[in-house]
Amino acid sequence: MSDFKSHYHYQLYRYEPSLAAAIVFIVIFACTTVYHSYQLATSRSWYFIPFTLGGVFQIIGYVARAVACSHTRNVPIYSIQTVFILLAPPLYAASIYMSLGRIVSHLRAEGLSIVPLKWMTGFFVAGDVVSFLTQAAGGAIMATRNLHTFKTGEDITMAGLGVQLVFFTFFVFTAINFHRRYSFLSRTTQDRTITRRNNILHITYSWETVLWGLYIASVLILIRSIFRLIEYSQGKGGYLISHEVFMYVFDGTLLLFAMLAMNVFHPSVILSPRTE
Repeated sequence: MSDFKSHYHYQLYRYEPSLAAAIVFIVIFACTTVYHSYQLATSRSWYFIPFTLGGVFQIIGYVARAVACSHTRNVPIYSIQTVFILLAPPLYAASIYMSLGRIVSHLRAEGLSIVPLKWMTGFFVAGDVVSFLTQAAGGAIMATRNLHTFKTGEDITMAGLGVQLVFFTFFVFTAINFHRRYSFLSRTTQDRTITRRNNILHITYSWETVLWGLYIASVLILIRSIFRLIEYSQGKGGYLISHEVFMYVFDGTLLLFAMLAMNVFHPSVILSPRTE
């Protein structure tokens, strides 16, 4: 433990954390999260609770990061910002998974999905729970003051990210496959799906519009997960983790755009509470 205290505190950050950047991300994440909360409450789209909670995790993480700017040797503060920022994407994923199942049900097209509708939400959310718990365990181990277990925590976290990557990739494949099949069907039959017009954003919403929103958020989260895998694989002295800009570009910014995308393409514009 003394070895950790004398040598490892300096390595918590291999740069001077930017207070300005942390504050900017706190404010923007707070704005999109508040709007998600409004959308959640007014539409009663309870399946989006995990997604909104992911925004809360981001706010907590970046608040801790702002505090860490003046406490760069404080392990608990470092741990809070690391764990909360790390665990937000699995919460996003849970709502995205549930949204696809509700779109399939809304279109009454259960037979067009390669994953049976009755198993879809449970299958993907189960993988998401495994990913969440594994990353949480890895983050908790990394948060200890034991230098010798830090690498173990990194490896466990990478395993959780790997699970997330596998399930998310298969989810995107499932969504694209369904999209292709239903698009073909709707061209050969009368498409009776509901569309709604947003005169402020000049967007006509349909099942397809919402699905594109899920694609955007999913791809952004996938890119972020790949970045995190590469970052952790390089170790504590790696190039990516040693430069703060990469975290803000490939984690904070990507996940911020994922939240904004779902603000714009929120499933509730098509799905009624009865679809839940």
